[in-house]
Amino acid sequence: MTSHELRAALQNRPFKPFVIHMADGRSFEVRHPDFFWIGPNGRTAFVYTPSGTDFSIVDVLLMTEIEFLPQSGQSAAGNGEGQA
Repeated sequence: MTSHELRAALQNRPFKPFVIHMADGRSFEVRHPDFFWIGPNGRTAFVYTPSGTDFSIVDVLLMTEIEFLPQSGQSAAGNGEGQA
């Protein structure tokens, strides 16, 4: 995963919520662009919990996939995406 790919996902208009999957099996849900920040070097990212009270610091190079979440009113069934 590259910081360029992450920045592109954050700049989608309208914003499309997504889940970031990590190499160690963890997943982080990003429901709004304000809950995700990429450091200036592009290597480190801060991911805030949906409540905005806690965050994790993660290595961008250990991110394996961005899974876009279905928009409101759309079903996730049959989209061919694997779940972690």
